[in-house]
Amino acid sequence: MTPLIAPSLLAADFTRLHEEIDLVNRSDADWLHLDVMDGRFVPNISFGMSIIKAVNGICTKPLDVHLMIVEPEKYIESFRDAGADVITVHIEACPHLHRTLQQIHDTGAKAGVAVNPHTPVQHLEDVLEDIDLVCLMSVNPGFGGQKFIYRTLEKIRQLKQMITERNLSTKIEIDGGVGLQNAAAILSAGADVLVAGSSVFRAEDPLQAISRLKQCGQESLLV
Repeated sequence: MTPLIAPSLLAADFTRLHEEIDLVNRSDADWLHLDVMDGRFVPNISFGMSIIKAVNGICTKPLDVHLMIVEPEKYIESFRDAGADVITVHIEACPHLHRTLQQIHDTGAKAGVAVNPHTPVQHLEDVLEDIDLVCLMSVNPGFGGQKFIYRTLEKIRQLKQMITERNLSTKIEIDGGVGLQNAAAILSAGADVLVAGSSVFRAEDPLQAISRLKQCGQESLLV
């Protein structure tokens, strides 16, 4: 299988933002991943609608927007208007998750649900049919450059089994600590989308790093 690669803008050099996005445009990447942090759900603050709108004006790849915020339902339409193609909310931040997923779909965007490392994937049982993408956090959300939590591999297998048993097309995305050192194992466990921040933007050759991550899909067949 060939995975989807979604470089994470959070790891880019914001003083050269146009150049960094142009690099993604020229690369084999499939999506651009954008982490929105509010300083409440997670300790950090990143960026909001205005940056996403600006990025949308120059990025040729679909925008995969990950909302690490409380009360995301207040902002769904605004992020869609800014250019989000996929809008992912955290299960931990949504007391009315089914309603929020409907809200995302009503905008025409694909609906994703992110799951923190401590949250069992079984908590998605009752809404899995309504989810286009499950983003399994393989680090604690809020900071880049963290080490991959290897317990995530078992969570991928569990989630993949749930999806397969229901004959769904829900994609599994892995976010945090992803690089060439573990990509094949992650894909072998059943992941479809790799979010890569530092391993792309801080690589000596980011274009080659993205290409090599895509090639890990073939290596995963041997793991």
